[in-house]
Amino acid sequence: MKYNFDEIIERGNTLSKKWNPDFYKGMFNNKTDLLPLWVADMDFKVAKPILDSLQAVINHGILGYTSPDEKCFEAIIHWNKKRKNVYVKKEWIVFTSGVVPAINFMVQTFTKEGDCILIQTPVYNPFRLATENNKRKVVENPLINSNGYYEIDFQDFEQKIIDNNVKMFILCNPHNPVGRVWNKEELEKMAEICLKHNVLIIADEIHSDLIYKEHKFHSFLSLNEKYQKNVLVCTALSKTFNIAGVQTSIIIIPDEKLRESYRTTLANVRLENPNSFGIETIKSGYFHGEEWLEELIQYLDKNRKFIAQYLKENIPEAKYRLPEGTYLAWIDLKDVLPANETMEDFFENKAKVAIDYGTWFGKEGDGFIRLNFACPTSILKKALDRIKNAL
Repeated sequence: MKYNFDEIIERGNTLSKKWNPDFYKGMFNNKTDLLPLWVADMDFKVAKPILDSLQAVINHGILGYTSPDEKCFEAIIHWNKKRKNVYVKKEWIVFTSGVVPAINFMVQTFTKEGDCILIQTPVYNPFRLATENNKRKVVENPLINSNGYYEIDFQDFEQKIIDNNVKMFILCNPHNPVGRVWNKEELEKMAEICLKHNVLIIADEIHSDLIYKEHKFHSFLSLNEKYQKNVLVCTALSKTFNIAGVQTSIIIIPDEKLRESYRTTLANVRLENPNSFGIETIKSGYFHGEEWLEELIQYLDKNRKFIAQYLKENIPEAKYRLPEGTYLAWIDLKDVLPANETMEDFFENKAKVAIDYGTWFGKEGDGFIRLNFACPTSILKKALDRIKNAL
C-alpha cells in the first residue's frame, strides 16, 4: 500500500476534540485519561494531494473572501458520476459550513414551530437536537433489530406519518450508528410513502463514500426523477477524507423552488460561499484522492473484521455485526456487563476507553456502544484489550 494507515500521529496535544482531554472531558464526567474511540473523526493523515493543495493556498499568502470556481463544481459532478453513477447539475449545488448546520437550516426553512419530524432510531443524535432545539416535535420510527441486522418497519413508518401529520423525514444513509446501507427497494418504498403524504425528505449521505465491497450504495438522487423533487441531499468530504475541520459541506437540491428557499435562509445569515480551504479540498479530493480512499477502505475493512474476530475469541457474549458502511462498530453488550454496572462506570473508571454510549442515539441503543475503528489497528487492539481486561 502507498499510504501508511498504521502510523500513530500524536493528537493529544493538539486542538483535537476527540483526543485532547481538555475538550473530551466534558463528554465523560471530567475524565482525562481515556483512550478515545468515540466521535466520528479518523486518526489518519489526510491524503497528500489534499495537503499539497492546502499548502499552495498557504504559500500564496492571502486568505480573503472566496467563491467556488468552475473546477470546484466540475469536481463534485465528476465524483458523483464516477463513484455513485449520479448526474448532478451545477445549479443543484449549494454549499454550507457543515451537514449538521445544514439540517438545522432546513428545519427552519421548511417547517414551523410545532411541526412533527420523523427520525429512525437509534440514530445520530443531532437529528433529534435539530428538531427539538428548533421547537419541532420528534416522531420516532424505530428500526427493527433482527439479530443485529436492522430493517425498516414500513407499516409503522407510514402510520406515524399519518397519525402525526409529519412534515419532514430525516434519513441517514448509510445509517449511523447501525451501519446499514439501505438498498434501492427500501429507499423507493420510503420515497413513495413520503411523496404520497407530502413529507419532505432530508437525506444525510455523509458516509456514502465509505462502503465495503460486498455492498452497494444508492444515492437518493439515483431514484426515479419524481422523488428528486421532494429531497435535499446532504454530503461532504469530511468523513471521506478526514477533513471535518475544514467546515465545508455540499448540499444537492434538484428542485428549484426548494433550492431557492434554502438559499434565502443561507443568505439571511451570510453563509453563501465555502472558505478557500474548503474549495481546494473539494477539487484535490474529488479529482486526486481516489487512490487514498480505496486504500483507506481496505484498511477499515481489515479493522471491522479484526473487531469481529477479537470479540469472538475474547468477549463471545458481545453481539456485533459487520457494518455495511461507515467506520463505526455498533456493539451489543447487554449480555456482557453486570446488571448493576453502568456503561459510564465501566468504560470511564475501569476500561478507560472513551466510546459513544448507545443511549446517545435513542432508547433503542440501551446496552450498546458505538466504537470508532478509523484508527491504527494497534490503537484498536489496545482499546479492546482494555475492555477485555476490565471485564
